[in-house]
Amino acid sequence: MKVKRFFAPDMRQAIRLVREAQGPDAVILSNRQVDGGIEIIASVDYDESLLEREAGGAAQEEVTEPAEVNRAADTYARHTPAQAEVRDTTVSAPSIDWSQDPSIVAMRDEIRQLRGLLEDQLAHLAWGDMKRREPLHADVMRRLSSMEISSRLVERISAPTVHARDEEHAWKLAMAELAACVPVAEEDFLDQGGIVALVGSTGVGKTTSIAKLAARYVLRHGQRHVALVTTDSYRIGAHEQLMTYGRLLGIPVQVASDHNELRSTLNSLSDKRLVLIDTAGMSQRDVRLTEQFATLADTGLPIRTLLVLSATVHPSVMDETIRAFSGVPLDGAILTKLDEAASLGGVLSAVIEQQLPLRFVANGQRVPEDMQVARVSELLQLATTLASERELPAESVMAETFGGCRANVHV
Repeated sequence: MKVKRFFAPDMRQAIRLVREAQGPDAVILSNRQVDGGIEIIASVDYDESLLEREAGGAAQEEVTEPAEVNRAADTYARHTPAQAEVRDTTVSAPSIDWSQDPSIVAMRDEIRQLRGLLEDQLAHLAWGDMKRREPLHADVMRRLSSMEISSRLVERISAPTVHARDEEHAWKLAMAELAACVPVAEEDFLDQGGIVALVGSTGVGKTTSIAKLAARYVLRHGQRHVALVTTDSYRIGAHEQLMTYGRLLGIPVQVASDHNELRSTLNSLSDKRLVLIDTAGMSQRDVRLTEQFATLADTGLPIRTLLVLSATVHPSVMDETIRAFSGVPLDGAILTKLDEAASLGGVLSAVIEQQLPLRFVANGQRVPEDMQVARVSELLQLATTLASERELPAESVMAETFGGCRANVHV
């Protein structure tokens, strides 16, 4: 038996080399993928029984059936032009996707589980180590977490407590740091007058907030200096509520459906010291938000914009809302429904991270009594009171939230 090894870029060229070197009676014993192409071992005077004895009876997975290879070679020779042999589709040895092998998949899953267990253990060890070394710091972090302050801010706000003398001192240091972070403009925004538009999602209390702001201004400066405008042409009966407030306050209310009407309306109210615009409530994902922003921008007049936020929404929704409505320059926010909130940590985290100053807060439906200028001390006192009614986070939760970061720092 005469055995010879052949190399070629693809199976077609390899078979041609075998036929040219050993003739049509050559038998391919094996083929496999190698760097740069295909390796074929071929033979003439093939003795199958001898090969089996030499291999010790072992199964030869790479041996191709001789008759089938010869038939394939004959087919290539008869139907494939010589000049097209290299350009046409190549015939390659079947490849095995080892990544889908059940044993490898199982091993990968087991490694992933072991990694998760290891990370969990390291997180608990890191958190336990911190509690032993910095008990006051760890206690403050737990209390801040019960307020639902974002984990990104908890470590920042609690950092000064490493120098605390006792629990009370540690908490005062943390509250002072939090107060310094909350962007609050503790002056009455309305005293400056001008044109002010309220924007926000549906149901956050924009129209009621407009009425409260108008009533505050009327009590200070009189009815003849303020007017209301609504651009809400989407909701059925949207104008009636504002019209009702206007009649009760004795101030004019006008409707503008697009930027041209809004510009004309605002020009007609140029003698007013304060004009409040009530816009249509829209979800932070509403495609019409851009249209609403354009309506305000295309008037060509200086309009200050306040975003109305509800204290009852989830922190992630709050953050998404602020980002979405930042498509128009925001001069601040009004925080409503404080009387319905279960926690204030989420909204405080959102305005801190987005650096959106709070202007007013509302804690009821009464007009205008239930609206006040936002003050940090009052907000933090309410946030602390609400947190005291909640259970402190479990140690396992604290370890998972903060231990992992600390463990990675020391790795």
